[in-house]
Amino acid sequence: MSMWSRDSFVDAVHAHDAALAERGLEVWVGSEPTFTDRHDLGAEWQSSALGGDKKTRARRLSGGLWRQTHGSVLLRSLGRCYPGEDEPRWNFGLYRRRDGVGIWDGPLDPILAPDAVQCPPALDAWSAALADAFRAGGWTATTTVLSATAAHRVSLLLQADAPASLDFDLHASGSGACLDLPLVPDVPTCEAILRCIAQAAQACGLPTLVIGGASPPVDDSVELTTITPDPAVIEINTAPSASAAEFLQRSVAIYAAAAHEGLSPYRLYFNGAVADSGGGGQITLGGRSPLASPFVAEPRLLSRLVRFLNRHPSLSYLYSHDFVGSSGQSARADERGTSAVDELVLALDLLDREPDPTPELQWKTLAPFLCDASGNNHRAEINIEKLWNPFLPGRGQMGLVEFRALRMQHTPERATALACLLRAVAAMLATAPYELPLIDWGRELHQRFALPFYLEQDLQSVLDALAKAGLGLGPAIEAVLRREEFRRWADVSVPGCTLEVRRALEFWPLLGDAASPEQGGTSRLVDASTKRIELRLRPCGDEATGDWREWEASVHGVVLPWRSEHDARGELRVYALRYRSFAPFAGLHPSLGAQVPISIALRHPATGLARTITLHEWKPDNGPYPGLPEDLADAAARRCERIEVHEGLLDAPAADPDDESRQRQIARGLGEYCFDLRYLG
Repeated sequence: MSMWSRDSFVDAVHAHDAALAERGLEVWVGSEPTFTDRHDLGAEWQSSALGGDKKTRARRLSGGLWRQTHGSVLLRSLGRCYPGEDEPRWNFGLYRRRDGVGIWDGPLDPILAPDAVQCPPALDAWSAALADAFRAGGWTATTTVLSATAAHRVSLLLQADAPASLDFDLHASGSGACLDLPLVPDVPTCEAILRCIAQAAQACGLPTLVIGGASPPVDDSVELTTITPDPAVIEINTAPSASAAEFLQRSVAIYAAAAHEGLSPYRLYFNGAVADSGGGGQITLGGRSPLASPFVAEPRLLSRLVRFLNRHPSLSYLYSHDFVGSSGQSARADERGTSAVDELVLALDLLDREPDPTPELQWKTLAPFLCDASGNNHRAEINIEKLWNPFLPGRGQMGLVEFRALRMQHTPERATALACLLRAVAAMLATAPYELPLIDWGRELHQRFALPFYLEQDLQSVLDALAKAGLGLGPAIEAVLRREEFRRWADVSVPGCTLEVRRALEFWPLLGDAASPEQGGTSRLVDASTKRIELRLRPCGDEATGDWREWEASVHGVVLPWRSEHDARGELRVYALRYRSFAPFAGLHPSLGAQVPISIALRHPATGLARTITLHEWKPDNGPYPGLPEDLADAAARRCERIEVHEGLLDAPAADPDDESRQRQIARGLGEYCFDLRYLG
């Protein structure tokens, strides 16, 4: 693994920005980092969106981020309301000008001034002061008292002949002052309104002020970062960055603020397995405005991107979360079968015939394919629901494309490296034709590309293409992209070579109808009992004990058909095993029990050397763990502990070559890339 330093990484990020600038390209990038409390087993940090201390932690996190964002105002806007939830979720937002000029000089939110002395506000005086401030700004304003709630309402007419008003509700909560913003039409108006609110609050001597209601408008002059709840995590929807360097700076601040609150970008399981936070780490590309988006400015970019990602599954799976596949959170267009691929080929061909396809035509043409099996565009690997979607009021026509096949990254550098990779791919496709046809991968997609080795090889082809186009990312960024501790299990030394064991991908099936009400919420039931592991056999040291290529590996008496491959380190052998790791309470194949531990027999015919390697899902003695792993090093040690190595071969029942039933089971399970042990029962 090549090394990198912080300084060399920062230099590479700036070089990447310069390469895009030289081509006259502007590609803004946003993200949705998610953090969890990996030590807490409460429902709010395992599966639920709300509950426990999550809101309190989010309040403190918001305060930490506010202290790093000069001149911002903290808003408590209404969040999303999902099916089955009675009320909208809470939503803390940081709103500020991009030029650094302060947007707010009024009283702070109580989150930011916890020691301020609170007292019930005089609502009549406050509403009168606000109406006077609006009138001083040249507007018409009136005040009323809402008898049902005792709140005061200040109604503002932006224009004398306007048929409707903007209504500001003023009320008291917890002895403090609160104001609810209405939907404001544009940023200049919002800034002027905030100045009037600050002036009125100061005139009334309010010690603190909670500003809630609707989310404020945004354009390229302001930014809004929000902190919201999602199942098992706190999600931060970052304001878009105009450059990768700005993205890195923003990410470093966010990760640091989360760590200060004891929140982690990953979780560790008792047996040492590593997973992401549980909420994903999507990245979005666009522009300073919808029309400035590269996907709007270059109308061929989106169709080229669809082709490119089809031909490079590494961008779909190498950095993905655990729930991938046709029923996952980031379904590929070609995971819906050959008929869908055939129709997509035709759709792209028809789009290519258009001399200047509009954003609306692009969306109408590709939205039916960039979705999951139920037609949900949000659960697509390439999510274009905010590109030019007329059915998503207020948010649908923003020129944005979201990449959803990304887990939450462990470090801000890894997140930034992925942002650079996707920006470089977009820049390459925006400036040069890409007409290679789609590939119908068929079963190979979920077999060959379930293995990290083939994904890493495909990534190299992507990096080579970028370098050829003059958009190479450089050794430091590439080194970060190649880090693989997420799925690495352990390395086992045998005479003359090393057996590398990695967790491969598994494509968990959704249980039931994807479109049913039971599966349509924020959490869905899948069968996660099947696992896949990748085995790599490499030479090491002197090979006096015999040719390392002669080592045979067998499982249940079946010799595995090693695949001969090469990578940057030289020649190696690759193959995989698939098995049921536990018997779920609800899942597929109810008659199939757990198939662990897995024993792999290694034998060298020429020397007579033999080893038995047993892979356990838990501690070999089945004893309890003292608790969750303390850190990544502790998790790695627990994974190594789950592998036992014995010299010689363990006694195993001899296979009967005349057992036709068993031979059929073996033939069905023994694939080109993987031996599926589930066929053996």
